[in-house]
Amino acid sequence: MFEWLFQAQKLKNLGILGMNARNYKLISKVNKRRLYPLVDDKVKTKELAVQAGITTTKKIGIIEYQHEVKSFRNIVRGFKEFVVKPAHGSGGKGVLVVKQWEDNWFLTASEKKLSYSEVYQHISNILSGLYSLGGKTDVALIEEMVHFSNVFEKFSYQGVPDVRLIVYKGYPIMAMMRLATAESGGRANLHQGAVGVGLDVQTGQTLSAVMRNVPIEFHPDTKADLKTLQVPLWKEHLLIAAKAFEMTGLGYLGADIVLDENKGPMLLELNARPGLAIQIANSNGLIKAVKAVDKFYPKNLNAEERVAFVLNMKNKKTTSSL
Repeated sequence: MFEWLFQAQKLKNLGILGMNARNYKLISKVNKRRLYPLVDDKVKTKELAVQAGITTTKKIGIIEYQHEVKSFRNIVRGFKEFVVKPAHGSGGKGVLVVKQWEDNWFLTASEKKLSYSEVYQHISNILSGLYSLGGKTDVALIEEMVHFSNVFEKFSYQGVPDVRLIVYKGYPIMAMMRLATAESGGRANLHQGAVGVGLDVQTGQTLSAVMRNVPIEFHPDTKADLKTLQVPLWKEHLLIAAKAFEMTGLGYLGADIVLDENKGPMLLELNARPGLAIQIANSNGLIKAVKAVDKFYPKNLNAEERVAFVLNMKNKKTTSSL
């Protein structure tokens, strides 16, 4: 009868940040609404990243109007592979990855063969706002494809794995890696069935892993032991996330980073309202980390200094809540 009370107490003890607390007691305090377009628009985010010296995927071109769709093959001419995504999309919706193509056929990352008319229609759907936030008309961003490092080959099924870092006041405070599965259709999206691996924010090593909110130890398709996952170039990942604070001015954000085999860690996109599933992947809440930054972490440091502090900090705990 009182099971829900024990569950609520357990969540409180873990410092789990709820949606309402995130929105009204955190985001509203440190994220100015006028700054949201800097991350909600992937084209603007990419331009800002280039200006800030942050490695990101190369923009091949953009399609803004319906009459431009028919010329998309001219835009990607000279590129044997490319990615099409909505500039204002979220959750991986509307992303089309083409790994091989000729004039009248296109092969996707999941080995599906599409016709010219099908790709044309997909881009038209992007422009109409089918995949965008709020259903508003959108822009199709065409960019280079990431060649993910083979260090993760056994940990992900077809799709490109990425690291999500939560950044609070410029400090990376929680991390996870999202691994594609057959169930998720090769997408690194937890809501579609991808695996979430909680990572130690100081080392990039596995803490715990979940799929559909259920703890697991092995990847369901590749059978890789998730406890052995270690993200290389971890400091570089943290630096990208930390620099996103100065780049956007957002006090609370999510940075999605991929590891390219040739270019190293690359910024994929930013989010001003990052989801809270990262807490489940880590079996730990964000509240204590947020309070620790407010209480213990030094102010007025640059990105490199903040990352150095994170890498060298001693564990500090706080029992206060939002």
